[in-house]
Formats: sequence, structure tokens, C-alpha cells
Amino acid sequence: MAAHLAAALGLGAVIGLERQWRARLAGLRTNAPVAGGAALFVLLSQYGFLSAAAEVDYDGSRVAAQIVSGIGFLGAGVIMRDGLSVRGLNTAATLWCSAAVGCLAGVGLFVLAICGTAGVVGANLVLRPLGRRLDREPRGGAEVAADYHFEAVCLESEEAHIRHRLVDALARPGYQLREIRSQDGPVPGRVTVSALLTAEGEKGKALEEAVSNLSLDPSVSAVSWSVVPDPAA
Repeated sequence: MAAHLAAALGLGAVIGLERQWRARLAGLRTNAPVAGGAALFVLLSQYGFLSAAAEVDYDGSRVAAQIVSGIGFLGAGVIMRDGLSVRGLNTAATLWCSAAVGCLAGVGLFVLAICGTAGVVGANLVLRPLGRRLDREPRGGAEVAADYHFEAVCLESEEAHIRHRLVDALARPGYQLREIRSQDGPVPGRVTVSALLTAEGEKGKALEEAVSNLSLDPSVSAVSWSVVPDPAA
């Protein structure tokens, strides 16, 4: 039983190591206990009720079945909403897989548990750049380039800071920042920092995410973005 637990903790730590390296919320110290805890529950179901099993019809697999649904509550804790997008789904799925690896190690299926660990780590490492590349590739034929106007109203004393944050927020793959300027805002002491950028395809989701992040700055009173109409149209 100690060997089963050690295997679960070790394999969970391997999965968590990749998450920790990418600075995710659930890293080394989360995936390892999840896998170890799942193994403990499986060991409990196998050996903890032997006396009861001799007297009644006992099914130890029911404990493992509850792990599958119970780990979902832990995964929900790492899922966050960021503007129009949702972050943390991959980390939550990794936690769920860590629990599965722990269950396999708990029942002694070490080869399958090692294969599961390799599959989870490999998927996170290999499929990540592939997914990003597919997001950047145009779909359904040639994409039409569009111009976007982005602006933020901030305190005059924070103009340089907001310009820097605005450049960072718009430094995304697929965008070409063409212009950034500042002018007096609608009220004294306020400055409007605006940017003009060109992008291919539908980039509204990423722009809305940048707006949401910038609006959290206490010196920013208003942020907005819009599509610049095509003069030819």
C-alpha cells in the first residue's frame, strides 16, 4: 500500500511539475496531493472495509466512482472568467487526470498509470504550441484585415504608465500596432490614450479581454474599442 501511495504521489508530482513550470494555479503541490489522495481513497475502498465486506455485499468501486465527480469541485476552483474568455480549463482537466492516475496507482496498475502520466504531460507540452498555431491560422479562406481603435481615459499623472500597459495589452500575435497617441481628456486632469492597430480576421474577443484587464487599473476611468470603418466600403 505504501508503494502504491508513493507511486501516485510521484506520478502526480510529474504532472504538477509541468503546470508549475508554466506558472499555473494548480502546480506541483496540488497535482501530487490530488493523485495521492485519490490513491488513498482507492486503498481505503479495497482494504478498509474487509470485515464489512465479509458480512454484506460490498462494492469497493463506489468510492472510486465518487472521486471522479468529487474532483470536479476542486477543478472548479481554478477556473476563472477573464473578460469574455475563460481561463483554467486546461488546469482543471489536468487535475482530473491526476486523480485518474492516482486511482490507477492505488489499485496497482502502475504501467497504465505511467502511460497516463506521459499522455497528460505530453498533451500539455505538445498540443499547447499546436493549439496556438491553429488559433493564428486563418480559417475558411483568406481573412480580411481590419483596423481597430482602442482608447483609455486615465489620470494625467499616470499617462506614461497607461501607455506602457496599453502597448503590452495589444502586443498580441496577429496584431500590428500602427499608432499610439495621447491628448487632453474630457475633464481637467484626465488624458485620453488611444491606439490604432490592424489585425486579420475577427479579433474582438482578444480586444475585449485587453479592455477588461486595463479597466482594472485604478487610474483608468474609461476604456473602449471599436472597428474603424473601411473607407472603400
